[in-house]
Amino acid sequence: MRRTSVPLWLSSAPKPRAGTFILLFAIEAWSRATLITLVPLQAHKLLGDAQSVSVIYFVVSIVGLLSTMIIPMIVYKIRRRWAFSLGGLLMMLALWGYGSTDPVLFAIALACQVVATAFLEIVMNLFVLDHVPRAEITKFEPRRLVFVAAPFTFGPWLGVWMAETVSPQATFFLVGVFVALLMAFFWFLRMTDNPAVTMPLKPPPNPFGYLPRFFVQPRLRLAWVLATGRSAWWMMFFVYAPIYLTTSGYSPETTGLIMSCSLGSLFLAGIWGAIGRKYGMRSILMMGYALAGVITISIAVLQDWPSLVLVLVVMSAFAASLVDGAGNIPFLRAVHPYERAEMTSVFVTYRHTAQLVTPGVFAMVLGVFALPAVFVAGGTCFLGMAWLTRYLPKKL
Repeated sequence: MRRTSVPLWLSSAPKPRAGTFILLFAIEAWSRATLITLVPLQAHKLLGDAQSVSVIYFVVSIVGLLSTMIIPMIVYKIRRRWAFSLGGLLMMLALWGYGSTDPVLFAIALACQVVATAFLEIVMNLFVLDHVPRAEITKFEPRRLVFVAAPFTFGPWLGVWMAETVSPQATFFLVGVFVALLMAFFWFLRMTDNPAVTMPLKPPPNPFGYLPRFFVQPRLRLAWVLATGRSAWWMMFFVYAPIYLTTSGYSPETTGLIMSCSLGSLFLAGIWGAIGRKYGMRSILMMGYALAGVITISIAVLQDWPSLVLVLVVMSAFAASLVDGAGNIPFLRAVHPYERAEMTSVFVTYRHTAQLVTPGVFAMVLGVFALPAVFVAGGTCFLGMAWLTRYLPKKL
């Protein structure tokens, strides 16, 4: 009797839909969101001041940026499934380092998390580009953001609350559970011979060789700049807003609650996406960048009214959610299908570029001005992004 290597029921299994990848993004979001407020607060506690925190984030971001450029070659050498697993392993190492009170180990843990996020994000985005039709991208991005809204709404408060009422190790253990669940679900897809985890045979070119190809394309260049500005603002928000609130006299639990309320704005991403599809994503982006920029500057201007500052912090995040409603659509609609992998590996450097530039600039700003000055810088950046959206296609 002829033997088969794959059970017959697997050959008739339905092709994975966009929901498969949305679930992967959602589980990964829980692992990041639970740490997103706790880690800056822990860094501030260990280092003592916001400028030192900026320096640590600046150094770590250099590692993240360089790793993003070589990850495509690593993915080709060890295959996507192993690259994804390596990201999970690095995340586990980061959790171990966060449990230490040694600033050096803390910095190494932060670097591990940054590189882990790069691995996971690049692999998941490659799967999306391979298996989600281009015409459905404008629907996929808002749906993805709606599903990650829950972790980013409840995660910041949950992580800080567990650290304050139980112990920081309890938070790190919970995040470890999320990472293990992410790996288990990913490998479940692999074990069922799911096409979502196949690997193309074409080797990647030199990662530094296709940088010119990316940046000579105006639409890709603009999409990268807009994404970098968006990521820089959110980094400012995630790192400096908690520090600003705690130094203003609010407890860590209150700070975590305020951050969670702010990130509840992600639930509106689907609404903004639907409005953008009807009236144009360019209008949504322009409004979001401009409104969030004005409110962010107002946080610094009205710093003498702490209660009002709390409201403005939440309002700024809700305004920025308009930008997230469009997500990475400017890039996804501009990239050519035949060079998706190469251009994606360059595009995702926007996150690490923002993580590098933002703390570097703020370290210099804080060397001269007080902490509220970072909100002036962040708001001004967003106003600049609003001006640049004029160059997006009207029918984006």
